[in-house]
Amino acid sequence: MRVIAGERKGHALKAVPGNNTRPTTDKVKESLFSIIGPFFDGDIVLDLFAGSGGLGIEALSRGAERAVFIDQATLAIKTIRQNIEGCHFTERAEVYRNDAERALKLLHKNEWKFDLVFLDPPYKKQQLEKLLIALEKLELVSENGRIVCEHDKEAVMPDTIGKFEKIKSVSYGITVLSIFEFQEA
Repeated sequence: MRVIAGERKGHALKAVPGNNTRPTTDKVKESLFSIIGPFFDGDIVLDLFAGSGGLGIEALSRGAERAVFIDQATLAIKTIRQNIEGCHFTERAEVYRNDAERALKLLHKNEWKFDLVFLDPPYKKQQLEKLLIALEKLELVSENGRIVCEHDKEAVMPDTIGKFEKIKSVSYGITVLSIFEFQEA
């Protein structure tokens, strides 16, 4: 795994030890950022189920202003911190160990608004629709903000979830990227 583009292009990223995480491959990451970016100007990013932090770090490298990384696993948190420090993004990143639902409530309480959200939960525990509804209810996504859902090809995402409209869906083997945009009106 590596940072593909931007100010930290080519920097190697550590993977979370063990078999409990499934890192987004460089090919999928490169395709994803060509769809949603490829570069950003001051976006605020949430990397939920962050794993190694690869997606949020890629966004920072490509110009995002800040990123919040959340994962429940202690090894993942340790890896995210090592990767952020290695990329010199410590001042632009916040890392929290928490489960997704509790984390979203805390982010709401602290009045966060995100322009870009990465949702890449373990395939066997995905509740993507429920997470999108929570993001809307807690007002965590800015107008025209985008949510990238990485999921198994067996999980079919509807075209609309609350005020989120699917703008693109792309398959890569067993992995599907469903990209939603928040429509306030």
